[in-house]
Amino acid sequence: MPFVPHTSQDEELMLDAIGVESIEDLFDEIPPALRAGVLANTPAGISEQALLRLMSDRSKKDEVDLCFIGAGAYQHHIPSAVWDLVTRGEFMTAYTPYQAEASQGTLQLIYEFQTMITRLTAMEVANASVYDGASALAEAILMAVRANRKSKSRNVLVPGNLHPSYLSTCRNILHNQKINLQVIPYDQQSGCIKQEDLQAFEGEDFAALVIQYPNFFGGLEMADELTTWAHSQGQLVIGVVNPTALALLAPPGTWGDTGADIVVGEGQPLGIPVASGGPYLGFMCCKQAIVRQMPGRIIGKTLDLDGKVGFALTLQAREQHIRRAKATSNICTNQGLLVTAATIYMSLIGDQGLRSIASQSHNGTVQLIGKALEIKGITRRFTSPVFHEVVLELPCRASQVLQQMCTQGILGGYDLGQMDAALENCILVNVTETKTPQDIEDFITSLRAAVEVAAC
Repeated sequence: MPFVPHTSQDEELMLDAIGVESIEDLFDEIPPALRAGVLANTPAGISEQALLRLMSDRSKKDEVDLCFIGAGAYQHHIPSAVWDLVTRGEFMTAYTPYQAEASQGTLQLIYEFQTMITRLTAMEVANASVYDGASALAEAILMAVRANRKSKSRNVLVPGNLHPSYLSTCRNILHNQKINLQVIPYDQQSGCIKQEDLQAFEGEDFAALVIQYPNFFGGLEMADELTTWAHSQGQLVIGVVNPTALALLAPPGTWGDTGADIVVGEGQPLGIPVASGGPYLGFMCCKQAIVRQMPGRIIGKTLDLDGKVGFALTLQAREQHIRRAKATSNICTNQGLLVTAATIYMSLIGDQGLRSIASQSHNGTVQLIGKALEIKGITRRFTSPVFHEVVLELPCRASQVLQQMCTQGILGGYDLGQMDAALENCILVNVTETKTPQDIEDFITSLRAAVEVAAC
């Protein structure tokens, strides 16, 4: 953590030199209505020794034997070489590569990342990443509204089974842009969006349709049919995808007749530890035809005057830095260190390795489902096919069962009652390649006992 050496006396000397009475005076151009005011929930400062003890005690609360929570952040095995390389000084301290002559290594790495992401998604162009999957979706919606010349609308269709945190983030970012998100109810039996659910929106002007694949419940949407329908209505298609799943599933660039137009996702499964919620990285791809509407950096490969291969920033408007009002985005910072980790991870794992990880994750999920359904009172909430997450419906409140499993050192899943009271008996369970057959047996044993203790 940074050490701030300034004493109160130091601060007074600096303020006197500047000619103001207080630090607050330095922010007088900020209107009072925009200020946060007193931070009543912020605790008083403590000593370094007390802080280290506090964080040590807090970290012990996160220690569990097994974790079956997914819900957008997934526990995959990360080869030791990934972060051994990422934390080398030349990567750890690398800054934004504005000066190509001094940044060829960083530029080449990001170029390789873009190449791998386009291969994985079957899209034509990828940028050099954004903050995370949620803000990437918000950026994609802004991009779609700008890029869709067939539509004059600032309305976008989003599925009701979209990750709730993604939906919340998009609303926070987009509402000041006067963009309206119209939520499509999902089918209560399958957990997916059915084409007949879209009939109510036919003939209306929407700039884009968002398709999450797999969706928040782990289900696999009929992506081809949804894409074809959206394009027939003059809408762009925004795919929100799990990169690991794309090792097995049809990539969004092949959906329907012409593929999705914009694709985003969370890169955390690609070598990034769960780490209590971040930092992560968002990837973003699009068709070549609308690339000039894409925010953020794109690295290009070229030849210098001597015919040698070189890399440079390309298609990045100066407005991104000096004319913010005309910029495609003001939150398109590249998550360079996380991109480095993802690139090294994909390089080490390779095509076959990623496919093996995806297969193991799916097979483990199928095994868990079969054993869980043998427990009295437990059923599958939705009928759609899944990749590596599934919703199990319990005979009582999920929060009670999960709390009981937690006392045994097992995080049994995500309580869906947190997003919808109608799903208070449901848990979203995730399996990755890190879970052995014995781990799954331990989960089932714990789940069965927890259901009995909860007197379901």
